[in-house]
Amino acid sequence: MVVVEDLRKSYGTFEAVKGVSFSVSGGEAGGEIVGLLGPNGAGKTTIIKILTCYHYPTSGRASVDSLDVYEDALAIKKRVGYLPENAPVYQDLTVAEYLDFIANARNLAGGLKKERTDWAVHECGLEKMYYRGIDTLSKGYRQRVGLAQAIIHDPEILILDEPTTGLDPNQIIEIRELIRRLGEKKTVILSTHILQEVEAVCSRVLILNEGRIAAQGTVEEITKGMKGEVLFHATLKGADADSLKAGLPEIPGFRKLLSATAAGAGAVSVKFSMDPVDDGGERIFDWAVGRRLKLLELAQERFSLEDIFVKLTHEGDGK
Repeated sequence: MVVVEDLRKSYGTFEAVKGVSFSVSGGEAGGEIVGLLGPNGAGKTTIIKILTCYHYPTSGRASVDSLDVYEDALAIKKRVGYLPENAPVYQDLTVAEYLDFIANARNLAGGLKKERTDWAVHECGLEKMYYRGIDTLSKGYRQRVGLAQAIIHDPEILILDEPTTGLDPNQIIEIRELIRRLGEKKTVILSTHILQEVEAVCSRVLILNEGRIAAQGTVEEITKGMKGEVLFHATLKGADADSLKAGLPEIPGFRKLLSATAAGAGAVSVKFSMDPVDDGGERIFDWAVGRRLKLLELAQERFSLEDIFVKLTHEGDGK
């Protein structure tokens, strides 16, 4: 179980993490995959480095299996498998030599050492690269080596920072499937800024923005908590995107513009949220008529993870 309470981390005068609190306890079968989702600079990697005892918090509390990151760093590292964003592999070794070194560092020996190494190599698809020098591997295969070292000691908690960085589409699918299988029995914390990553493997998400948690829960739970907003998609002709951005707030009940993109033939496609009123479509139609715009398409939609992410990470920034 991972527990974070009012966590703060400052680098000089810059506060990277600002009072973050959450817990990850696993699902009914003992496993859960939780996504840390946020734009670059949101604080994801800082939180991960605190949980893996590479950094200490400025204030607040973080614990893993009731072990405190201040007092029990070595015990936590024994329980956790960690893949940093850029896998720190020793490039002057072969894959076999590197994993042998990691196994020894993890106090694996004898038959257990061979069993765990063979399993990690197979799961990460490294059989054909086993005796190759790491310096000769592609970035994708180096990432696989990094993942193999993270799981070689069969940790109960796996913390992965951007695990599919540098992988091709087929490799991404394979690694996501591995993470999904591991998450059936293990607690996995997955840091990413890729929305598809979260949708593909995570059962729960923590959305971070500027060092704070903007929302947490399943996508459905977060959607229900978005103050009863409804989402509309409209395609209009007769004004450019900048004019529409300026004019949409005139619609009674308008809340937030999520996107405005060219739709071809002089049309612009916009997506925005409104108050949950019965005549929302009528209000949009009347506004378009009043501005002498052609309303080519209008539909009420369900909030997607992308919509939620855009709204929460742009909240209050004037976008």
